[in-house]
Amino acid sequence: MHDQTIAELAAALERGECSSVELTRAALERIERAADLNAFITVTPESALAEAEAADAARARGEAGPLTGIPIAHKDIFCTEGVRTSCASRMLENFVPPYDAFVVERLRAAGTVSVGKTNMDEFAMGSSNETSYFGAVKNPWDRQAVPGGSSGGSAAAVAAGLVPAATGTDTGGSIRQPAALTGISGLKPTYGRVSRYGIVAFASSLDQAGPMASSAEDLAILLQDMAGFDRRDSTCVERPVPDYRAQMAATDLRGLRVGLPREFLEAEGVDAEVSGGISAAAQALGDAGAEVREISLPNAGMAVPVYYVIAPAEASSNLSRFDGVRYGYRCEAPADLEDLYKRSRGEGFGEEVKRRIMVGTYALSAGYYDAYYHKAQQVRRLVQQDFARAFESVDVIAGPTAPSTAFPLGAKADDPVQMYLSDIFTIAVNLAGLPALSVPAGFGGGGRPIGLQLIGSHFDEGRLLGAAHGYQQITDWHRQRPPVEE
Repeated sequence: MHDQTIAELAAALERGECSSVELTRAALERIERAADLNAFITVTPESALAEAEAADAARARGEAGPLTGIPIAHKDIFCTEGVRTSCASRMLENFVPPYDAFVVERLRAAGTVSVGKTNMDEFAMGSSNETSYFGAVKNPWDRQAVPGGSSGGSAAAVAAGLVPAATGTDTGGSIRQPAALTGISGLKPTYGRVSRYGIVAFASSLDQAGPMASSAEDLAILLQDMAGFDRRDSTCVERPVPDYRAQMAATDLRGLRVGLPREFLEAEGVDAEVSGGISAAAQALGDAGAEVREISLPNAGMAVPVYYVIAPAEASSNLSRFDGVRYGYRCEAPADLEDLYKRSRGEGFGEEVKRRIMVGTYALSAGYYDAYYHKAQQVRRLVQQDFARAFESVDVIAGPTAPSTAFPLGAKADDPVQMYLSDIFTIAVNLAGLPALSVPAGFGGGGRPIGLQLIGSHFDEGRLLGAAHGYQQITDWHRQRPPVEE
């Protein structure tokens, strides 16, 4: 059952064709067999089987919902009560939270079974899942290639069929880019739609949690329980949660206005195979009755430099709490308080995290704040205004998720700028706080997946999911699975 969707597994459970305990045991066995992918940091078999037994008991009582008994995994950035939450960093290698993140709470209440915590780029900083203190994750389609990042472990786990779904976080593309590179579906909701409570913070005005699964329908099922108001998060929006599956089903591709940004189509450095895949996807949408038209996002080219001022600035502030005093890594035998700070942070953080802290601290420093951080926020507003104008004439915006298919492990490890450009099509969405998703749209050279990104207007996840679901009804790319290595 490793290749079935959440919707299909839920139906099988309802018919009594399998139990949650059986699904969970099978998932744990697959995780063990696929250890070479390095998709997991922590696996929790005992608590998972206990949760599965509880889910089966709930179903026997007639108390089951769409997610009851479904095995899932959480990105290791979500706090989980009693289970290590490392953020893939030496700094938090042994940190065990005393509480659950909002997303973990909600999915636990929905009856899901957590089998463990997935690998990621350290503190969610990276586009290839190579900055993890616990080693790089491999792409199930090609074990010599990266799975994307920072939610690469979650993406690889879903793509390889280890679990039918996983959680991720997206600060500049960290759900959508790995979803594209591993051939799965991944959604970044509107900023404020899902509470950030219990997520280890990277950049607070950009971070957003979201689901990763095999299909748009599965994303809708997961988002239904992940979305909602939470008083513990001051940026969480108090707004009713609609029936996403109903909205998805009600969306018709016929007459749907789809915009193709000229700036995305003409961007430098985009592989021809990716451009071809996106053109074919646009053609398929058009053949199904959608109105596909060219639009312009004139400030899209400024998104990457703006992001790499704002995100590191917020990271430098958020990560200042890791000082070797209260919790987290602490150096051995510090000579004094200054030595404690310097060595704990120097030894606890990896190179990419240090790089971003330094950049952010510089951008916020006296004499540079107005020149960099303040100016970046002004340009951010221009990016937001571009999208607002675009959505006056279109319902969704389409384009590539990533400029290339999965690149070889180590190919960009020594060139941070090239690595940052992996997110040229995703970053603007976070700056504008919009919902967006990536769905499979074919394959490039070497059989590596291509991702189609669809962007929606604020809180329009239902129509966005409907557009993706409609596309998946006329294609079968999301049904393709990587070869299973025995």
